[in-house]
Amino acid sequence: MHMTLIDPEKQPAEDSAGIARTACEMGTDAIMVGGSTGVTQGNLDSTVDRIKNACRLPVIYFPSGANAIARKCDAIYFMSMLNSRNVRNITGEHWRGAPMIRKFGLETISMGYVIVEPGMKVGEVGEADLVDRSDIPRAVGYALSAEMFGMDLFYLEAGSGAPMPVPPEMVRAVRASVSIPIVVGGGITEVSHVSPLVSAGADIVVTGTLVENGGFEARLKGIVDAVHRG
Repeated sequence: MHMTLIDPEKQPAEDSAGIARTACEMGTDAIMVGGSTGVTQGNLDSTVDRIKNACRLPVIYFPSGANAIARKCDAIYFMSMLNSRNVRNITGEHWRGAPMIRKFGLETISMGYVIVEPGMKVGEVGEADLVDRSDIPRAVGYALSAEMFGMDLFYLEAGSGAPMPVPPEMVRAVRASVSIPIVVGGGITEVSHVSPLVSAGADIVVTGTLVENGGFEARLKGIVDAVHRG
């Protein structure tokens, strides 16, 4: 699967809807909404509302904390940043947000979220103890932990705007160790990035930064098609 990530802070809600509409036309499978900073209840609600009106794809909230909950989304990642140095990002925001999630009746998708070097802004904000690109055993250990915790997904994140994606060798080792689906994001901006990751075992490929600056249609179409070809 391919998912397009849209950050509510990066553009007005109407522009976000236009990105979602184009991504839908290019064949993406779902829209993720979220960002590391600047997400408020106001810009989140308006962005989700306009995206839902613009396309019929599932919209999944990719939260940065309990300060804003996208009640109109189809689902929310109930994710724990396993390599954060701050317990707030592992379980702290979760107990704050869980009652609201239950009240709104949102579907939760539990996910172990691990930040790989260079990490970019999400690594900084999340106070992550970054996994070195060569430290494959540590990535495997986190993946096994996520599976043993009973999580639905495991996400390897290089960070939005990363100069390169997560190493395919890391994805391959994780795939050989766990049975839950693997999500890979960060630094995936070219078609050439996709096949090595999918061949290594990535089940879901996420692109976000690519769609923020316009003129992305051809590259996004190429990436989506490469994901679907496997």
